[in-house]
Amino acid sequence: MPRAWSNKDERMYEHIKDSSEDRGVSEGRAEEIAARTVNKQRREEGRTPNKTSQGTGNPNRSLEGRTRDELYNRAKEMKIEGRSKMSKDELASAIRGER
Repeated sequence: MPRAWSNKDERMYEHIKDSSEDRGVSEGRAEEIAARTVNKQRREEGRTPNKTSQGTGNPNRSLEGRTRDELYNRAKEMKIEGRSKMSKDELASAIRGER
């Protein structure tokens, strides 16, 4: 667990981890779920330097349903040129290969 976490964060982490394991989730996956949940809570409360995640968004969500930053990160993974100057719609089109 990261050192920046409060005692409450650590308790929340353990509770979520234990609950996930009780539902049959592997230990590694349970730890990931718990850490992501606690970090999301900290981010929403403004207790982290980053206000948004560095991820690419939920893969089950449409490209239009993701934020521009999530689309940008996906375009970066795909090594799409000129992505920094693209709008959200342009990024979605480039990711689809329409560009």
